[in-house]
Amino acid sequence: MSQPRRDFDRRTFLRATAGATVAVGAASLLGAAPAAATTEHSTHQRGSLTIPRDRIAIQLYSVRDKVSQLGFAVVFEELARIGYQEVEFAGYTQNTSILGRQITLPEIRKLLDDNGLRAVGSHIGIDSLRNNLQQELDNAQILGMPHVGTANAPSDTNTVAAYQAAAEDFNTWGAAASARGLKLYQHNHSGEFAFGTDQPSVRLYDVFLKNTDPRHVFLEMDVYWAFVGQFRFPGFDPAAYVRNHPYRYPLFHMKNGESDPSVPDGYDMTEFGDGNMPYQRFIHAIGPRGSHVGIWEQDNAPGTQPDPPGSLGAAERSYQALAQLLRH
Repeated sequence: MSQPRRDFDRRTFLRATAGATVAVGAASLLGAAPAAATTEHSTHQRGSLTIPRDRIAIQLYSVRDKVSQLGFAVVFEELARIGYQEVEFAGYTQNTSILGRQITLPEIRKLLDDNGLRAVGSHIGIDSLRNNLQQELDNAQILGMPHVGTANAPSDTNTVAAYQAAAEDFNTWGAAASARGLKLYQHNHSGEFAFGTDQPSVRLYDVFLKNTDPRHVFLEMDVYWAFVGQFRFPGFDPAAYVRNHPYRYPLFHMKNGESDPSVPDGYDMTEFGDGNMPYQRFIHAIGPRGSHVGIWEQDNAPGTQPDPPGSLGAAERSYQALAQLLRH
């Protein structure tokens, strides 16, 4: 379906976006690691990375203000111009004034195709997995995406027993997804790395990983939140999870942070090229097996940048920083 013209000066917008793009310093991007932290995986040769440079994706939550205000058509065109190849959804709605009604999933799929973009996955609520699973799987197939997942914790109860029960739910939902040719995934924040209140020596993330069926339940590691989890609940290496279970992590969220031990999370979220998380070490330490789509996300991009270009300016600068990282 053809889209009506919007009250939007694209040429001015592109000039503003280009003007906001800045060179990224390699030192701040790569987050150099102490020599003592170097592992055998740090010596992988260039070209052995398991995060394809030609599949850089974006979580649309990062530009949710632009999707809402301008609509998918304008946003997809701009993301394709920047260089993104894939998108991960965080809802399927836009401002109804754009079309005079809400956009449909087939219309979104056509906009993806028209801009040479692919849908890689979608974050949906865990209640929708529980109560509306088949419709969510239908939606995924309409959009042509191979993964569907949730950013909710497996359980709101931080006990081993609750995480074991949640794992069984995910096994059921994952088997249903597999039957439709899809992969179900769970996206972490930092809380999943806490210890069980009923068994204080047991890490909840380990319970979930151990008790979910690797044939049907996959994980999207949010690298930022994994490092926050390491700060809050020490005793694990985020890269080791991927190295030991490489085929369970088809997707990464790659967002950056500036170290600040004075704040509860240990990091302040930043644009990708501005932080000092040890990404160079991480991308080599995950090992040579598997393939992991790198998805840029910055939760606080809307409202923190001069607008225009706003969150889309952060998207462009972060794309360039991520592309630079994946050259190494």
